[in-house]
Amino acid sequence: MVDQTVLIVEDDPKISFLLRNMLEAEGFKTLEADTARDALSLMRSHNVTLVTLDIHLGKDNGLEFAREIRRTSQVPIIMLTGKADVIDRVVGLEVGADDYITKPFHVREVLARIEAVLRRTQASVQAELSAPTGDEGANEQSIELTFDGMVARVDHFELVGRAGEPVDLTSGDFKLLGVFLQNPKRVLSRDRLMNLLNGVDWSPLDRTIDNQVARLRRKIERNPSAPMLIKTVRGVGYVFAADVLSAL
Repeated sequence: MVDQTVLIVEDDPKISFLLRNMLEAEGFKTLEADTARDALSLMRSHNVTLVTLDIHLGKDNGLEFAREIRRTSQVPIIMLTGKADVIDRVVGLEVGADDYITKPFHVREVLARIEAVLRRTQASVQAELSAPTGDEGANEQSIELTFDGMVARVDHFELVGRAGEPVDLTSGDFKLLGVFLQNPKRVLSRDRLMNLLNGVDWSPLDRTIDNQVARLRRKIERNPSAPMLIKTVRGVGYVFAADVLSAL
């Protein structure tokens, strides 16, 4: 395993101890902080691969800290909290968390989620590295897919909004959008979506597809609370309900 360092930001020493032992037993290096200030200091002085972050850090607000991290870094963040509140979950995803786990949790589930997030992150990095840069492919025509007044420039990982503005999507967001655009009006189960996004290299415990869909809806739906593009098919998965037109 390539050296990977997980920063545990947690003010409960018992949980911090539990996570540290579990991660180190699996070959990860760990760092620990119980305040946002200490965590930022560790991030500046170490190459952190992933952050586990408790929403409640004594005087600190984990959501605000996640937002602060996102201003300068795309390091994966998994939020841990004792709350099962949907509002916390949605806000956590909006500020850029990659996954969300409520306490109490099983350590094997946390490990599976961490490994799944790291796989997705590494796949996204590889996709970005393999994308054309500079003048490479400058003479090639870019494939554009249009839907509901928006334009996805597939070759360039770009999404143009309804008013012509660029829409800020992570590579993971764009990859999920691409799967939907390639399968319009087709019901896709959660397992099928995970396979299309990550191939065979995913864990059956990984249910972060719901989190990814929620985050994508916030960016492309006219009214995310009443989605018309990505619709939920109860008990099955999701369907991209809009017409998709392609052009070179």
